[in-house]
This record gives sequence, C-alpha cells and structure tokens, in this order.
Amino acid sequence: MRALSLRISLFVVALFIINTVGCASSSAVSETPTTLKDAYKDYFKIGVAINRLVTTGRTDVQADNANRTPEQLVKDIALVKEQFNAIVNENDLKPILIHPNPGPEGYEWEFGDAYVKFGEDNDMYITGHTLLWHSQVPNWFFQGTETEEETSALLNLNQVFGQVAPEAPQPGARGTRGTRGGRGGAGFGGGMFGGRGMNTGPRATREELIERMREHIHSVVGRYKGKVKVWDVVNEAIGDGGSTYRSTQWVQIIGEDFIPMAFKFAHEADPDAILRYNDYGLEGKARRDKLKQIVKDIQDAGAPIHAIGTQTHINANTTFQQMDETLTDLETLGLPIHVTELDMNVSMGGQRGTGANLADNAAATSGGLISQADQQQAKAYADLFKALIKHKDSVDLVVFWGVCDAVSWRRNGSPLLFDGEDNKKASFDAVMKVAIEAKDNNYYQD
Repeated sequence: MRALSLRISLFVVALFIINTVGCASSSAVSETPTTLKDAYKDYFKIGVAINRLVTTGRTDVQADNANRTPEQLVKDIALVKEQFNAIVNENDLKPILIHPNPGPEGYEWEFGDAYVKFGEDNDMYITGHTLLWHSQVPNWFFQGTETEEETSALLNLNQVFGQVAPEAPQPGARGTRGTRGGRGGAGFGGGMFGGRGMNTGPRATREELIERMREHIHSVVGRYKGKVKVWDVVNEAIGDGGSTYRSTQWVQIIGEDFIPMAFKFAHEADPDAILRYNDYGLEGKARRDKLKQIVKDIQDAGAPIHAIGTQTHINANTTFQQMDETLTDLETLGLPIHVTELDMNVSMGGQRGTGANLADNAAATSGGLISQADQQQAKAYADLFKALIKHKDSVDLVVFWGVCDAVSWRRNGSPLLFDGEDNKKASFDAVMKVAIEAKDNNYYQD
C-alpha cells in the first residue's frame, strides 16, 4: 500500500513537471515577437511613410506611386496597423499640397487632417514632413514686390560667390516643369503636384518671405498642436557637394538665417513639439560636417532643435561599419537621432550613392536588380539594424519610406521589407532576427 502511494505521488510530481515545462515552452513561444513594432519596442519606435490612399481608405484619390486596387489597399492598411507604431506623411503636409494658394485663406486641409486622424485613430506616433523645403513649394511663396534690378543684383552677387544652383530663377524667366517628385527647384512639376515650376516676375522681398514663412509655420503647426509630435522644420538645406548651403530662394531672398527663424516660429506654434532638421547622404563625412555647422547656427541663434533626421536612403553595399561610424559621428551633436526615410535600393544603377534627388531616381533604379538581390539586401538590412541597436541610447525612431515595394518612390529598386503584394521578404526576416537575437543574447545592452 505504501509502495502504491509512493508511485501515485511520483506520478503526480511528474505530471506537475511536465505541465510546468509545457507552460513555460508555450509562454516562450508566445513571447517571440512577430511584428516589427514588438520586436523593437525596447529599442526605438518603428514607423512608416503613408500616402493619402492609406489615410482615407480610398483608391479614387490621386497620389504618386500609389496605383492600388481596393483589395491591395485593404492589405496595405492592415500591414501599417500590424507592423508599425509611428507614421509620417509622404506628401500631404508639404507646402504645395497643404498651402497651394496665397495667404491665410489658401490652405487645403482635407488630406492633412485625414493623415492626423488616421494616426490618432490607430494610436500612432505622428510625425510631420516637412514645413520648409526647396521643392514642393508653390510659386506664390516667392513672388512679390522686389524690383527686377534688385533681383539681378542679388543673383549677380550670388554668382560671384559661386552660390547659384541650377534651380535659381533668372529675372523674368519662365519656370520649367519639374519631374515626378523632383527635389530640385522651388516648385514641383509632374504627377499629383501639377506643373508649378519656378516663379516668374518680381520676387518677394526678405520681409515678405519671412512673414509668409512665419504665417505658414504658425498655421500648420498650430492646427496640429499636440497631435503631431515631431516636425521636419527644414528639409535638405545642404547642397549636393556637401560643404555649402543649397542655393535656394529661401537662401537667396532671406539668407542662411532662414533656418533658425523657421525653428523659432515652429517652437512658438507648439512649444512641446520635437523639432528636427532632416537631410540625406549623412553617411558621408562632408555632409555630416555641414550638418554640424547648421545645428550650431541654429543653437547660436537661440532657436530650439531637438533631433537630427538622417534619411538613410542606402544601398545593398551598406555595411555595419559604415552605419556604426555614421551614427557615432552624429551622436557627437548630443541630439536624438531619427532615421526618417529608410529604404535600400538593390538596382544595379543605385549602388554608388545615398542621395535623395528624385530627379535622378530613374537612373538610380535602372539596370535591373543586382545579383542575389534578396540575400544582399537582407544582409545589409541586418547590418544596419545591428548598428541601430548598438546606438539605441541615441536612436529614438526608425521610419521606412513606404509600406511596400509597389508604393515606394524607388519601387524598381525593391527597397523595402515587403513586396508589392505586402508579403514579407527575406529582409523582413533578417531584421526580425537581429532584434530577437539581440534580446536573447544581450547584444549591445551596455
């Protein structure tokens, strides 16, 4: 009888152990993250750029790079909600779309409002792109009462100092049509933005343009105060050579101090918003050095700047060492780092640079895909995210520039983690694996 009792007791203990181990195994399996936002929740927010199809749920609205069927759009929206916890507008807060006509009555808020509402409804961290840029700005911003003689004198002075870029207008000259998304001139030509090239006739005076800038920033930031948490205040002010300011009408009419002015105006409109300077090609030292000067100029002027936006339009040749060096150098500014427009081009035509000139995009995504594109992209994405995790104390936000390859501005370069039908690519698995292994093995947890 005693032996039977002992056997029963051992059986009960064995069942307890089996159940305990089984529960632990089930718990471990259930804790393995399946989404980007969950995998990286201990490191930084994971965001995505969305277009007006996603924010409205409609396929009958015009949006660049977004020819989607209703069925595809449903999948796009579901993917955004499933994988990401932050968003940025691809276009709908840019001046040419939200403020196409002069003055306080010239705003068109419909799609900007839809973007912000989408973020609020889905508990997303909402970022705003962009208040000032040299592209996608309506002509009227730069038209005014300056005489032709004053314009000619200014242009001649700029030419003496070698500051006039191809986009600089000549007095009385007619503007040219832009390319789709062209990041060149003051206007923005093709696609959904119409044929608005350079302004014609007299330009605005410094005082006129400063007031328009102030009114625009106050109105846009003020409308979304407390809702949009981060603003790209100034976008791409560094010239393509990397060592000078881009010669734009902002610089030509106001001067380089337009940048700290813009940050001051944005802070006045929403003192709690995170204000960010955003640029591309910061993987190169010359552009990072110019960025440091811009940040210093902003701070010396007593204007607030709270974060650095590095676009990170990279290619499959990108290595851990390159990104580690970039992030280490950016950390010397003492500001949070936001990766703002992440994608990775695997076209043969785009393996030499990290630029973001949309006018050059056709060449950058030409020539077919590189050999073993999926594997090379997956490795490069893994190296990038290893570097980002290493610098997790400085990196607050990582945003992919598009939901899937089909809606990317570089769709011919297959640059994102999801293909045109929203299926996960090898790069998605590689990025997820980095986060899971980092957590399991305490990588970069110092």
